[in-house]
Amino acid sequence: MISPSQNSGFAGTARLGIREIVRQLNSGLGATLVAALTGSKDPRISYKWARDTGPEPRPDAVQRLLLAHRAWIAVSTNEGEHVGRLWFIGANPWLDESSPIEAISNLESKKVMKAAQAMIDDRFNG
Repeated sequence: MISPSQNSGFAGTARLGIREIVRQLNSGLGATLVAALTGSKDPRISYKWARDTGPEPRPDAVQRLLLAHRAWIAVSTNEGEHVGRLWFIGANPWLDESSPIEAISNLESKKVMKAAQAMIDDRFNG
């Protein structure tokens, strides 16, 4: 079941261009984490993607960026940016003790969004 916060996060993300999504993720998570969740070896690639004249991310990177943005908006809006950053990098019981960064990198969309909702709802049992 999709919660209202997930639904509005999807709609908000869908309305943004990929460059704005990357800018917001860079601001919230930092370029190194944004690169990591897309699987890029270049820790500064997201700065290039954020520029209007920069290269376009690969289609698989775009999928990961969209998922990351939805999760970021859901968690940071409800819990604050500091908690949102910690949530992205920490081991997560809803993700078999992997971090959301790893799960996003593996495109585990349903698991990531369920983990985000669990954080918002204060449910930490897997």
